[in-house]
Amino acid sequence: MTVYRKALLFTKGLIYESKNGYINASKQFDQNDVSVDVTGHVFMVTGANSGIGKEVTKELASRGGEVHMVCRSLERANAARDEIVKATKNEKIFIHIVDLSNIRSVGEFAKKFSESHERLDILVNNAGEMVADWRLTETENLEVNFATNSMSHFVLTESLLPLMEKSERPRVVNVTSSGMLLQCLNPKCFSKEKPNNFEALIAYAQCKRQLTVLTEHWAEKHSSVHFSCMHPGWVDTPAAKRGLGDFYEKMSHKFRTPAQGADTVVWLCLAEKVLSIPSGSYFQDRKVSIKHLPLATTKESKRDRSEFLKCMKDLADSCTN
Repeated sequence: MTVYRKALLFTKGLIYESKNGYINASKQFDQNDVSVDVTGHVFMVTGANSGIGKEVTKELASRGGEVHMVCRSLERANAARDEIVKATKNEKIFIHIVDLSNIRSVGEFAKKFSESHERLDILVNNAGEMVADWRLTETENLEVNFATNSMSHFVLTESLLPLMEKSERPRVVNVTSSGMLLQCLNPKCFSKEKPNNFEALIAYAQCKRQLTVLTEHWAEKHSSVHFSCMHPGWVDTPAAKRGLGDFYEKMSHKFRTPAQGADTVVWLCLAEKVLSIPSGSYFQDRKVSIKHLPLATTKESKRDRSEFLKCMKDLADSCTN
């Protein structure tokens, strides 16, 4: 991670990813894009009980959608559901308790959901965590940031795609981060050995680079599904407060609200015009954005991408079979 990348990303963040960046961008939004009735459509949102995921769930429910909340805590999920039902008068909100760091349980959940439901129109891979200390999961011995932010989304999406492809115009929306602009893809995908100088921010950024690459891969492989990934900007969420430390303390007054961070996710889920934009694109504030900073040399080779995808598939198979 070079000083150049950090400086350029911070400057970009102040101008475009802060609360003021959203306010300026939103002046060009067409609210008719999201003024739609989605009664009869089925959505799944991970990390749905707080922050961006909670706002996305509320917006989808307010338009009549059936929303499946994938959460880790039953207590927090129930509280969020009660609040959303009260606000939207929509009872078609269902809770599923899944620990996304437990990859086998993710695969089992996806299998059971596919067997018990006739359709899934839109999947939002929103859940994310920045765990400050280096540690391995108890179930599969995976570094916890990688398990939660990368492998869980890979297994969940791969497992649900056969069900989604039964829908007329399914979509997958992946919530990433501009932090991935700091990282080039690591083709080895993960390591069980603790690095000498572990930094949670680097681990998190690598996971978001991985999810962006996976979005492109799925778009190439599954033409009947529209894939997109997006950066919500600097958003004041519980995860940001836990993971960003001093940066959050100093800059949180410039952070977006969760509703502002969720706006482009909702737009990617609902807007008709999204389907005319190439699948696999990366968005910020309802516009296609860059996946690599100028002169940052973060673009992976075809060989590295192939090695990474094989690593993910082999690891997923070992965790779920």
